[in-house]
Amino acid sequence: MYTGCLSEAAYYIESEGEVAIIDPLRETEPYIEKARENGARIKYIFETHFHADFVSGHIDLARKTGATIVYGPNANPEYDIYSAKDQEVFELGKVKIKALHTPGHTMESTTFLLIDENGKNHGIFTGDTLFIGDVGRPDLAIKTNLTKEDLAGFLFDSLREKIMPLEDDVIVYPAHGAGSACGKNLSRETTDTLGHQKEVNYALRKDMTKEEFIKEVTDGIMPPPQYFPKNALINKLGYDSIDDVMEKGLRALGPDDIEEEMRNGALLLDTRKAQEFNKGFIPGSLFIGLDGSFAVWVGTLIKDLHQKIIILAEEGREDEAVLRLARVGYDNSIGYVKGGINTWKNAGKPVDTITSITADELSSQLGNNQVESLLDVRKPSEYDAEHAESATNFPLDFINDHLNDLDKNKTYHIHCLGGYRSMIAASILRREGYKNLVDIIGGFNAIAKTDIPKTAFVCQTSA
Repeated sequence: MYTGCLSEAAYYIESEGEVAIIDPLRETEPYIEKARENGARIKYIFETHFHADFVSGHIDLARKTGATIVYGPNANPEYDIYSAKDQEVFELGKVKIKALHTPGHTMESTTFLLIDENGKNHGIFTGDTLFIGDVGRPDLAIKTNLTKEDLAGFLFDSLREKIMPLEDDVIVYPAHGAGSACGKNLSRETTDTLGHQKEVNYALRKDMTKEEFIKEVTDGIMPPPQYFPKNALINKLGYDSIDDVMEKGLRALGPDDIEEEMRNGALLLDTRKAQEFNKGFIPGSLFIGLDGSFAVWVGTLIKDLHQKIIILAEEGREDEAVLRLARVGYDNSIGYVKGGINTWKNAGKPVDTITSITADELSSQLGNNQVESLLDVRKPSEYDAEHAESATNFPLDFINDHLNDLDKNKTYHIHCLGGYRSMIAASILRREGYKNLVDIIGGFNAIAKTDIPKTAFVCQTSA
């Protein structure tokens, strides 16, 4: 049951009317409804580890169904679970699920091996231990005395002792695909055979030493988003009921209520499309559109998980916004803008805008020396691959740490790859008092089609 915005895979396994769920998301209804439709009962909820990139739905799902939450060794959360022993087998109808303790990504990380009705090893649910094309990064464990190099060493042993000896036709079912920050270079494929992974996954090379593995796995790891350790802790300590979170977040607020809440520190989060936001938004809003990597950017840019949030969404998408915030631990939505931006306008309240121009207009302005500063807010690796010659890299990922590096008297033309991140950046800068901002519609995708001079970083090698 794959969720694209988080690049996350939860799994539903059913046999003879008994169900196991592996790594569920925060919302419980998809799993409960699927079991109800099949006349089945959810018996187990298997958690591969304390997830850092989302809040799991295991606690609510167990409360609503009576299912047993199962972690591997060393988990010890603040709520009732069954702690599986290494190699312990769980019966599910006519199939079996065996716990394989595979520490390394985290110390409680456990892979669950599905054994079919005939006793044949069918698939492994690897969590973040083994991805398609990669392995889990070893720097996301809840605070520990172990270094990332120590954890990488454990991961090397786990892969070679518990996973690689399995049959080549065993199917690998990881917790994430491409787009997740839980690994460095995840494939867009979401499943594969273990045999093929042994051939193509760098981390499973037979001739690799532990020292080589540690170096390759830890090399080039970017700092994780700031919400990762907070989510991992929530998953260990527990959280409020998703039903209560949804009820609180779906309170309709009028313009006067919104102004009062914003004066008292609430954040107005505008989740519409970028080219709707720029035409008119409530002053002080932060734009992060639902039609993009919403949860990831919320988690990267809003540092306080307890921040009070008011949502402005397209009509009918308010509940989606509240849920997707809760998936990454932002449980303090306090309501939404009733009637959207039109209700705000009709009440005579102030509206702000951001200028947007096309890449062709940017080209013309550059030719006439009318562009004071062009900011490319993509990741450094994207910028290095190719960028406009006159652009300065100002990555959105780290924008909150560099807000004072710009001049509020200058005009900044801003772009990303397609126009989503640049509007987020523009909304942040506007909130911080930068008035002269111009967004480039279509981002570098559009710039690439113009005659604007471009360049790429060239790696220098010695002869």
